[in-house]
Amino acid sequence: MPARSQLKRSGPVKSTRPKANKPKQTAIRRSARGRACQVRVPGVCNHNPETTVLAHMNGAGMGAKAADHEAAYACSACHGWLDGGYVQQGCSRADRDLTHLFGVIRTQRILIEMGLIEVAA
Repeated sequence: MPARSQLKRSGPVKSTRPKANKPKQTAIRRSARGRACQVRVPGVCNHNPETTVLAHMNGAGMGAKAADHEAAYACSACHGWLDGGYVQQGCSRADRDLTHLFGVIRTQRILIEMGLIEVAA
């Protein structure tokens, strides 16, 4: 039987996996906490502000997120619907996008009132 080698570690073992990029917590993203859902999908919305997050529009490109001003306050149920749940309800992507866009517009109004986005004259 071959002898075992006596290798010693020189420190902690480092992972070769790349670190997951954590999304930056911007003021707009933080502002979603405790807010009412603005997507409001009928029969889906849970109306629970404890679960509200910022749901970005699609179309920013592979592996990219849209800008924060292109997002809506969405409860966990509406966010799940936007992420694919619309298919189970027989809705089209166009229906999903329009519903999301209405939520983005409502959210933008709130963000303007809060002073988190400005509209140039």
